[in-house]
Amino acid sequence: MATQANPGAAELIAQTGVEVLTDDETLNFYAHDVYERGADLLAVVRPKNKEELAAAVAATTAQNIPVIPRGGGMSYTGGYTTKQPGAVLFDLAAMDRVLDINETDMTVTVEAGCTWASLYETLQPKGLRTPFWGTLSGLKASIGGGMSQNCLFWGTGRYGTAAQSCISMEVVLADGTILKTGSEFTRHYGPDLTGLFLADTGALGMKATITMPLIPEAKAHGYASFSFETYEDTLTALAAIERSGTSTECFGFDPNLNAIRMRRDSLASDAKALGNMMKKQGSVWGAIKEGAKVVTAGRNFMDEAKFSLHVLTEGRIQAAADDDLASARKMALAHGATETENTIPKIVRANPFGPLNSMLGAGGQRWAPIHGMLPHSKAVACYEAIEALFDKHRAEMDEVEMFTGTLISSVGGSGVIIEPCLYWPDASNPVHKDSMEDAHFAKLPKLDANPAAWAMAQKMKKALVDLFYEQGAAHLQIGRTYRYRDSLSPAADALLQDLKKSVDPKGLMNPGSLGL
Repeated sequence: MATQANPGAAELIAQTGVEVLTDDETLNFYAHDVYERGADLLAVVRPKNKEELAAAVAATTAQNIPVIPRGGGMSYTGGYTTKQPGAVLFDLAAMDRVLDINETDMTVTVEAGCTWASLYETLQPKGLRTPFWGTLSGLKASIGGGMSQNCLFWGTGRYGTAAQSCISMEVVLADGTILKTGSEFTRHYGPDLTGLFLADTGALGMKATITMPLIPEAKAHGYASFSFETYEDTLTALAAIERSGTSTECFGFDPNLNAIRMRRDSLASDAKALGNMMKKQGSVWGAIKEGAKVVTAGRNFMDEAKFSLHVLTEGRIQAAADDDLASARKMALAHGATETENTIPKIVRANPFGPLNSMLGAGGQRWAPIHGMLPHSKAVACYEAIEALFDKHRAEMDEVEMFTGTLISSVGGSGVIIEPCLYWPDASNPVHKDSMEDAHFAKLPKLDANPAAWAMAQKMKKALVDLFYEQGAAHLQIGRTYRYRDSLSPAADALLQDLKKSVDPKGLMNPGSLGL
């Protein structure tokens, strides 16, 4: 349980007017991320605006106490968990306002704690959105966290990752200085100072506000799903579709993850999402037809699938979305695909920020994804290496009832994400309970702590991290997990360390993150 090693420090921080929490239950909760528990915290601070944030950071670091930013809490790579006890964690969830929507200059500015779902809902009545517009965990995941960790999904197939949809930021440095990066309307005016603080996992500064570009929300959509016999064909088709620029999202699952999804997702949640989808159809007759297709498909549409691939397109008019979909379909079929019912992309798009019930398996198992981003030319070889790694450790994994499933997703202009997921029987942690729907969490089996399975999970996670490094992969959500600094040239690493010393001379800003 958390202990307060320096009781006077919290009082000094509270004198800035910020909310400071030091009770054991709060400290224990915030010491966890989705994957594991970090060291004990000294206090949790909840600023309500950038001024409170800056003052509290300054008051904390003046006492030589490390400071750690936390967004929506969706990290599973040690983004805000540290091995160094006695840090102060800054929960930015109360900084959740949309500060400005500029429809003339087509920009939006938000506080760092604003969630992707909240921004999307705010912009919807205006027919606007950001190019990258959120993660599947966007119900809780914050925009500041997305810019700090970098992330993908909605819009990624065409517009890339979250960091590519950022113009400028206000960042709080370790001494409490509020640094404004870039211009209010264009990112590249001289050296890219905004880029220095993107994907830094909070090692260089805490995001206070973020300005992003706006685009018109699409008025027309297209959906298609395909099955493939091999991962080679699946990855080759995905590559062709990504290069063509026809999809806004293109993602798929291996047979294991297909089976996991079919066991995990409920028909009740599908029905709710289906209702959302039907509301978005252009006419009552269109809603009836689309609803009938999904209901008829039920959960049998993936029964014969090997590897699946799902494509979403969009456009200003339906003819444009349909034309892009026709192009993507042609490429998929040319690589051996069989077209299947497009239930999954329809339901996912209709309910883009659904409940976070996938944090545990259908039997209550723990879950840990490990990903790598690769150019298309290296994707098949990397996938083959992952399969070989699992085969090598199959007996050990079977002994602790560990199983796997793999996700793939295109990244516009950057290739493909390959994300094997580990599932193993083990006790859940407080972040799972807090993030999932109460009713769903309550009906899951409650598993006991399983030291042998946990040790195997850590072993396999490290093996996958090392494999991706050997394959030359890049990463999002670097946190304290991926071998970022090992991948840098000596000159680049020296520059990174010099930058860290300049903005954080005492090394108190999220120490250990980014390998610093």
